[in-house]
Amino acid sequence: MRKIILILFLLSGAINAQQTYPVDTSYTVKSTYAKLIKKYPSITIPVIEKNKNLIQIKDIIYFKENERTLHFDAFVYNTKKQNPAVIMIHGGGWRSGDKTQMNALAEEIASYGYSCFTIEYRLSLEAKYPYGVYDVKNAIKFIKDNAAKFKVDPDKIAVLGCSSGGQMAALIGTTNENPTFEDASNQSKSSSKVNAIIDIDGVLAFRHPESSEGEMASFWLGGSYDEKPENWKNASALSHTDKNTPPTLFINSSIDRFHAGRDDMIKILNQYKIYNEVQTLENSPHSFWFFEPWFYKTTDFTVQFLNKIFK
Repeated sequence: MRKIILILFLLSGAINAQQTYPVDTSYTVKSTYAKLIKKYPSITIPVIEKNKNLIQIKDIIYFKENERTLHFDAFVYNTKKQNPAVIMIHGGGWRSGDKTQMNALAEEIASYGYSCFTIEYRLSLEAKYPYGVYDVKNAIKFIKDNAAKFKVDPDKIAVLGCSSGGQMAALIGTTNENPTFEDASNQSKSSSKVNAIIDIDGVLAFRHPESSEGEMASFWLGGSYDEKPENWKNASALSHTDKNTPPTLFINSSIDRFHAGRDDMIKILNQYKIYNEVQTLENSPHSFWFFEPWFYKTTDFTVQFLNKIFK
């Protein structure tokens, strides 16, 4: 075990001194709690019990360009066999949030026999669509390149995201091996293909009767629908759903706008007999995954789905 930890530490490298890029810190667990507590006075932030079978290593560098480095945190179930992997993408309207917001979910899911990775990616103040998508796909390739070190089965990869991260997870899963969504500068021979999608309250279509995406989406997509209609279409997972889409789990609040396009996507999945599930947490707010009484329900739905697909 000491050898594994040393290898992962060496992979992590040293974090660069102060990096200069714009950051929006408005979306945090603390700020969301303060917003929701009046309407949901019984909510609590879960405290995850430490699992002696988990190896945790923080800030592993997977991308470096000029002065900019991108990192992920790894939560690896320590076993002799290869684990299925879960790539985890935080929310925040493509503009705010950070990878650590996914660490509680990652730690809990990993304890069931998975290798989980919470990904830092470039947000809209720094880089517009599709660069955040490129970043996550590059992270997937890096993890596959180092599959033995991370105890990962490269043929059992799920991508999971929350809110805007859910939108990205669905897009990444529905564009498997689509060169338009790959970083052409990445020389890795590994594929960014994933084998399952878990979309937690993320929209499937930006322009849709159920959708009310506006300023935040416009900023990330480089303009309004009238200005950039091709981006609004191409960034929508629904536009790419076909016979090659992997099994998909939707975990939703009961707020319709956060699953715009979902039912149309399910029709396509059913047409091709692709396994899919919908789990709805009634009377829950958006960002429910941060808090009890919804956190463990979210992890249970996720683990049950992953076990069905991978185990």
